[in-house]
Amino acid sequence: MSSPLSRFVRMLMLALVLSLAVVRPAAAQDLEQGPTSLRDTETEVLFRNISAPLIKAAQLDPKNVDIVLLNDSDINAFVAGGQVVYVNSGLILQADNANQVQGVIAHELGHVAGGHAIRIGEGAKAATGITIATMILGAIAIAAGAGDAGMGLMMMGQRAALGEFLAFTRAQETSADLAGAKYLSIAGISGKGSLEFFKKIQNQEYRLAIYATDSYDRTHPLSSERIAMLEDIYKKDPAWNNKTDPKLEASFQRVKAKLLGFLDPKAATRKYPETDQSIPAHYARAYAYHLGAYPDKALSETDALLKTDAHDPYFLELKGQILLESGKPADAIVPLREAVERSQNAPLIASMLGHALIATEDTKNFPEAKAILKTAVAKDNENPFAWYQLGVIYAQEGDEPRAALATAERNNLEGNPKLALASAEMALRGIPQGTPDYLRAQDIAMVSKTALKDKKHRGNDSDRN
Repeated sequence: MSSPLSRFVRMLMLALVLSLAVVRPAAAQDLEQGPTSLRDTETEVLFRNISAPLIKAAQLDPKNVDIVLLNDSDINAFVAGGQVVYVNSGLILQADNANQVQGVIAHELGHVAGGHAIRIGEGAKAATGITIATMILGAIAIAAGAGDAGMGLMMMGQRAALGEFLAFTRAQETSADLAGAKYLSIAGISGKGSLEFFKKIQNQEYRLAIYATDSYDRTHPLSSERIAMLEDIYKKDPAWNNKTDPKLEASFQRVKAKLLGFLDPKAATRKYPETDQSIPAHYARAYAYHLGAYPDKALSETDALLKTDAHDPYFLELKGQILLESGKPADAIVPLREAVERSQNAPLIASMLGHALIATEDTKNFPEAKAILKTAVAKDNENPFAWYQLGVIYAQEGDEPRAALATAERNNLEGNPKLALASAEMALRGIPQGTPDYLRAQDIAMVSKTALKDKKHRGNDSDRN
């Protein structure tokens, strides 16, 4: 049998392990496991337009705030750190209108402005203190021979610690609700959408047979509690009866439709049958048919869109994409060129044009592709596919060091530090020292080495545990 002292030490170690389990928010854990981001120029423009007045109301710098769409069917949005609001695709597909999404974003900006992701450690610290204190008392009781009493103390401590932490997160959620209501009011945006979306969540809880009568065991207040509090605030606000800008609403309906067509083609064709000749319906079916390998039908839907506006950059982008991915890169160039011009050189669309030019395998198109791709990555450094295409150009030119640098950029963005480091070191051997490209390769090498060390350290910790 082990001594009372050794048992005491083991109990303390257990307390520390349990305390660490409380510290990290679930959202951050889920994000690390990796729902992928969905990047689309039209969607990102919509997010900027929807959030701009709210970001201003929150007195945040719009240059530092990003709204990122994640490919996740859960109806959720969250802030995991910094000034990035993550919005799940499931939330967009369930929202009825732009105003509902504005209500969600306003709430999340409340978390950003309040620094809640950073301050989560405060709640964890208080819970950890309770855990360790009761573990010590319980271990002492067990060592003294009062085993049942000692275990009871430990269980009570864990319960109290969890309650302390959940109360902290509920307070943060209430704070974000109130801040979001304030931002909507300052921006002159109605809170109707916010209430409507909370009621959607409440209805979903009922469908899932979640009938909680109090919020003690929850990270968030009950939907009924939040609705009651916010309804009183919103209905008294001068912005209550304000309408959403029709252009913004039309933009939302387009994005929602194309997202459904992209993520669930069968659902898109059910929701938008061919009898529906609206712009969102054509949009949804165009994506659904394209992904279903019906290029002619997809092009027919896209041409119907272009009849409504022959110079819409996103309709042109879609036509170019369908042609390119159907094996007709040369035909894709004209609509993509106009899409790039009319979108003010949007990097994602420019990258697609660069891809089309390279895919023609006509070396006469390569200088244009190189110029376009270099401009694209200069405006948006976080597009791995653009770096891949630029690497193809450098390799074709025989510029192996810069091809290696482009590969390092791509692997760095895709979270492959080992490959990024190897490519960066290859680039360093051929790029003149002191040049911007050399310094960039140095930066990637340094970041990759740090990431590999951290990964090795985590692996060693896991082995020890």
